[in-house]
Amino acid sequence: MALNDPRQPWWRHAVTYQVYVRSFADNDGDGVGDLPGITSRLPYLRDLGVDALWLTPFYTSPQHDHGYDVADYEDVDPLFGTLADADELISSAHGLGLKIMVDLVPNHTSSDHAWFRAALAAAPGSPERARYLFRDGKGPHGEEPPNNWRSVFGGPAWTRVPDGQWYLHLFDDTQPDLDWRNPEVGDLFEGVLRFWLDRGVDGFRVDVAMGLVKEESLRDQVVALDEEPASGVDFTAGTGGASRDEPMWDQPEVHDVYRRWHRVLADYPGDRMTVAEAWTQDSEAMARYVRSDEMSQAFNFSWLLAPWSATAFAHVIRTTLEDLAEVDAAPTWVLSNHDVVRHATRYGGGPVGVARARAATLAMLALPGSAYLYQGEELGLENVDVPEELRQDPAWKRTGTDWRDGCRVPIPWSGDRPPYGFGPGTGQPWLPQPADWAQLTVAAQEQDPDSTLAFYKAALAARRKHALDATEEVELLDAGRDVLAFTRGPLTVVLNAGADAVELPAGQVVVASGELTGRLLPPDTAAWLA
Repeated sequence: MALNDPRQPWWRHAVTYQVYVRSFADNDGDGVGDLPGITSRLPYLRDLGVDALWLTPFYTSPQHDHGYDVADYEDVDPLFGTLADADELISSAHGLGLKIMVDLVPNHTSSDHAWFRAALAAAPGSPERARYLFRDGKGPHGEEPPNNWRSVFGGPAWTRVPDGQWYLHLFDDTQPDLDWRNPEVGDLFEGVLRFWLDRGVDGFRVDVAMGLVKEESLRDQVVALDEEPASGVDFTAGTGGASRDEPMWDQPEVHDVYRRWHRVLADYPGDRMTVAEAWTQDSEAMARYVRSDEMSQAFNFSWLLAPWSATAFAHVIRTTLEDLAEVDAAPTWVLSNHDVVRHATRYGGGPVGVARARAATLAMLALPGSAYLYQGEELGLENVDVPEELRQDPAWKRTGTDWRDGCRVPIPWSGDRPPYGFGPGTGQPWLPQPADWAQLTVAAQEQDPDSTLAFYKAALAARRKHALDATEEVELLDAGRDVLAFTRGPLTVVLNAGADAVELPAGQVVVASGELTGRLLPPDTAAWLA
């Protein structure tokens, strides 16, 4: 059955464009992106050829982690607009044939959330504290954390409050983890789901989907004698090895949450969906999140984490398709997002990195299932080296590691100097843009038929014409260790990850990621043939 078969839900084959709200388009000139700014740029996304938008959190928040610390899940932070602006964005997107997905952050709230404020005001053992993971400390006077867990953002995963108890936060100390074994928590989030479904959203990206339920004992993480306890997930280098002990992640009971959510979404028309940000230890564990009565999709981070290697790409394709076949689910491919170094930089940076990024993207768009694009990758943007004094990522503040600011710099729309049409202001936006981006703006690339933007438009158009009509079956071909080659029905895809040009197989070239020399496919280039 072809992926665009009308009997299949829209999300099974959609290309979704991730909008990092702070950095997409600024309507009011304060240097920070907002919802009206996104609405004004919707025609650009329609013309690009994507099917849906995923919006990062725009809810009421003190912005300690740029919106992933939510104080009110059912309102819009004034920094980004109003609920009326959200309604207008959803309605306008639907009018252009675009679906809207919003980010849901269920692992933790902000420390400014009414629940956590009530917990701090209440006594140990109170119902208010039972919504979070408060525990007594170890040691004669409770002066040591309850266990050895570490925060993903560095340092201990526990913070002590004035009465002596400690609370768990697997991320920043302003993001206390909820106790999902408490029925009140599940009821709260069913209400949140219904609030946004009633407003017309088409789906939810679920933050830290593997983290909601912790092992009930909250025991120490078991590590080797010569190792420090780890958070169990590393957004810069991947998940731990298959043998890593992870009592804080991927517990069996977390799947009960998503079965409940599946039933909630089934109450609404239009194939509403969920996609899991689940950093699991292997694709077999990832596949458990997309069983038929749970989530719709789960990001395939094995693809994102693979090095520039034909062998590595082939291995990910093979294992992903095999594991998902066991649960009759389609894969969800992604190469970049707001938490990782942009793939053009990961693949070497400069012209070579951009060429490789285009080639990997073209191969990805030919694979069965859905695909996610991160804003700015269609412009060939690379990570920016943000000056230390201007960095804002809480991970940088806790660890000194330049983790995520570099991929979050606002994208350039027009002009020859910052803010490059990002907003009506004249100065730098909330993260500074480089001085050499004039040729990377949307306006400049729309005038260049060889630009990365032109390539993305061509690739997405080719996907609609060729890939979606192809079978879901993928046959990997033996083309040598430096060449990834596979077929999907009449479509043949070849990616050259080696140092020398290779001969293309028979067939008419449909689209290529770079310039071809006759029937030769240059290094760092991919092509489709039909």
